[in-house]
Amino acid sequence: MYEYEGEDVFVIDSHLHLWDATEENIVHEGGEQFIQCFYDYHTAFTPEEKQWSLEEYRKYGADRMKQDLFGNAAVDMGIFQPTYLTDFYDEGFNTAEQNAELAEEYPERFVLNGTFDPRDGEEGLEYLEELNDKYDLQGVKLYTAEWRGDSKGWRLDSEESFKFLEKCAELGIRNIHPHKGPTIRPLNRDAFDVADVDDAATSFPELNFVVEHVGLPRLDDFCWIAAQEPNVYGGLAVAAPMAVHRPRKFGEIMGELLFWLGEDRLLFGSDYALWNPDWLVDVVMNAELTDEQRDEYGVELDLETKKKIMGENAAELYDIDIEAKKEEFESDDVTEEFGLADHYAGSSAAPADD
Repeated sequence: MYEYEGEDVFVIDSHLHLWDATEENIVHEGGEQFIQCFYDYHTAFTPEEKQWSLEEYRKYGADRMKQDLFGNAAVDMGIFQPTYLTDFYDEGFNTAEQNAELAEEYPERFVLNGTFDPRDGEEGLEYLEELNDKYDLQGVKLYTAEWRGDSKGWRLDSEESFKFLEKCAELGIRNIHPHKGPTIRPLNRDAFDVADVDDAATSFPELNFVVEHVGLPRLDDFCWIAAQEPNVYGGLAVAAPMAVHRPRKFGEIMGELLFWLGEDRLLFGSDYALWNPDWLVDVVMNAELTDEQRDEYGVELDLETKKKIMGENAAELYDIDIEAKKEEFESDDVTEEFGLADHYAGSSAAPADD
């Protein structure tokens, strides 16, 4: 486990991908534009010495992913969030089946989420049931700006979408993760607008809506929605790496989120492999609000708050018993492979590398 100021911090990275953007898999120019845009985000918010080449970024594979997540004990568990983009990529960009390569090999370490797209109609409902039967889903990742034929997106508050949310409630899939953040070329910015979360969250109070990327660049809109909807949460992927080159901006974002949502409804996510938790966890854990921000927002980004954000809040949503996991991880396959026994033995864990 990660250690900060002498205390163990159990880290659940709530936003992971195992993608394939190789040239052989691209069937539409949008696929190349998409991965190039991803790579621009990667280089803009990654320390220069930690940046990948574009070729290794296209497809890094399961072994590299394991090393990045667990090799220095920065992450204890992860949640896969699929992004299909089948109009751009022949075998899909990052499907539930692709993510299952690791999730099924290390079920104690990973949570595998599914997806739905209401434009798929009855076939889509059947596919959601199939995913649930196969993987016992606890959540779905939704990509409302995905292109499908002539359609360049869909709305979470549409009648068609509500049929799928009803199916999620029926199946016990409680955690809904809509991407509501920065656009990626060539997708449309407005198709990621956070506004459609409002009615969906009101209409399905039994579901949890974890808004990925906290609505950026529409942070104010997201905060006002989340303030009135207690089942709306914020996923910090994309916001988190701003702590690298834009620490004051990161503090401003965290101040707004803590003021409006509080510390119990925010989840850390690296968006791997956009950014790598093997350095990002350390950056976020060492981030601080300025004195001016503390005074303005009346909040603290202290250790107890960070422990909730880095793992405890995700554990609450996904019924993860952290203490039981600590005990299990003293001798699981990942611990054996990476020599992590000391990290989980007793009350003192070694710190992750800088």
